[in-house]
Amino acid sequence: MNIQYKKIKNDIYGNPRYVVHFTELLTQNEFDSFTGLDKINQAYNLAIKKAKKIGGSKYRGKDFGGVIVFQSYNTIDLAKRIQELAIN
Repeated sequence: MNIQYKKIKNDIYGNPRYVVHFTELLTQNEFDSFTGLDKINQAYNLAIKKAKKIGGSKYRGKDFGGVIVFQSYNTIDLAKRIQELAIN
């Protein structure tokens, strides 16, 4: 599994930040388990809940939609933590 992330502007303290699309944190079964008109919102909320376990949070900027932001100096470790989270 190859995690796709994008570098965004640093936070106000100069720490590097990266955004990841919420589907990177969900398994296909988790995503498919939701039905109805609110499927995307339910899946997004589950991804946010999972991301908070490893320091992620909802991206509130206007540049991207459906992404989760992480603060990290080590993108390799970030990708591993996201992969482990997606599996569990």
